Amino acid sequence: MPRTLYLLRHGQTRYNAELRLQGRCNSELTPRGEAQALAMGNRLSELLAEPADWTLYASPLGRARQTAELVCQQLGLDQERIIWDERLVELGMGEWESRRVPELLADHPELDLEEPDWYLQAPGGESFQSIQRRARQWLEDEHIAEQAIVISHGLFGAMLRGAYADLDYTTTWLQELPQDAFFKLSGGRIERIPC
Repeated sequence: MPRTLYLLRHGQTRYNAELRLQGRCNSELTPRGEAQALAMGNRLSELLAEPADWTLYASPLGRARQTAELVCQQLGLDQERIIWDERLVELGMGEWESRRVPELLADHPELDLEEPDWYLQAPGGESFQSIQRRARQWLEDEHIAEQAIVISHGLFGAMLRGAYADLDYTTTWLQELPQDAFFKLSGGRIERIPC
């Protein structure tokens, strides 16, 4: 059976609402983020005939953990089923983690936020090659289930979709990073599923 993945981003966090960069640091889901996670779980419950046949993988960072637990709740699955996978964490943003974007721009007027890969300029941050390698290793891991629900992060999720569809560098970075929709990856195609 060809592998089918449902790829979800965590719900809105306090840092998202405050326009702060998170990377590997964490902030809890806002009430809106909790509602988004519940909506994703509810939408998945409509799509999956037998949720128990699916394996759940999630980043162990707190915001993805909260989201995964709420998705499990909506699917009627025990949270003990979740496989916490370090490879699914968000890209590291080095010295910029927890910085508010407006303050970062004031300190670095040379930054062009119109360039979708501006995050990679963070001192001490993770390189594109490292992110892409993690995404490819995860996708090529023969131990990953054929039917998987994956809860990760905005930028790493885009890298995962880019590696899955063999998108070029620019197209990979230009993908949207929704918290009110998720993606189905199957048969070489990517389908956006609104919640």
